[in-house]
Amino acid sequence: MWERIEPLMPADPARGRRWADHRRTLEAIAWKYRTCSPWRDLPDELGSFKTAHKRLLRWAVDGTWARIFAAVLAAADAENDIGWTISVDSTVCRAHQHAAGARKKGESGRSEPADHALGRSRGGLGTKVHLASDSNARPLAIVLTAGQAGDAPTFTAVIAAIRVPRAASGRPRTRPDTVIADRAYSSRAIRAHLRQRHVKAVIPQPTDQVRHRLRRGSCGGRPPAFDLGTYQERNAVERCINRLKQWRGLAMRCDKLAIAYQAALHLAAILIWLRR
Repeated sequence: MWERIEPLMPADPARGRRWADHRRTLEAIAWKYRTCSPWRDLPDELGSFKTAHKRLLRWAVDGTWARIFAAVLAAADAENDIGWTISVDSTVCRAHQHAAGARKKGESGRSEPADHALGRSRGGLGTKVHLASDSNARPLAIVLTAGQAGDAPTFTAVIAAIRVPRAASGRPRTRPDTVIADRAYSSRAIRAHLRQRHVKAVIPQPTDQVRHRLRRGSCGGRPPAFDLGTYQERNAVERCINRLKQWRGLAMRCDKLAIAYQAALHLAAILIWLRR
């Protein structure tokens, strides 16, 4: 895995001190989020916790994690190893008390949301992770919102985040073949959005929408097409969520900044793809 990821790491700066060992830094960050331990409890053999924490934030701000993730996806696409029947869903990750207390306004130079992707829902303070997975339960796109945010309003942002560069030349691929989602995503706006992009939608209708259509009679129109056999593949996104939540530091958020938490999600996604 390191042989595949080493060429993607940033080069040493032209001036100043050289980077600390990239491999040890990645192992330190992965250890912290796999175990959900405090940064100060980092083992001595993994180096300074300050180095690992600063590197996590610095590479989140300059887009290094996103570039590595895109390069890994491009390599998988070059080998035709991406299943483009994708599934979309979300999961709520409870926030530890250490995740609260950050500044209400995002710091300058950082793409940090004003609410730090933290909000109170029925389960308490948390963050909602919206993601799209390929047919082999591997993440293609990750979007963070506050815990009380709805699924349907974030659907277009998740689809827009799918961007797989071509290994050779050409535009990145952004359009899947089929999108599978549960009843929470059943709306005319979502179906129209997918139809406009020529993407097959496999989304069941909730019972209230079915009753409303039948009540209107012929004015209710035809029911949307639904492929039950394809819908049974929706478990791919559930398995993808389970893979990510095997990292205890992702199952429970302890980061004050959303960019740090999303960087850890990108690292977990990178390692999932490198194990293919």
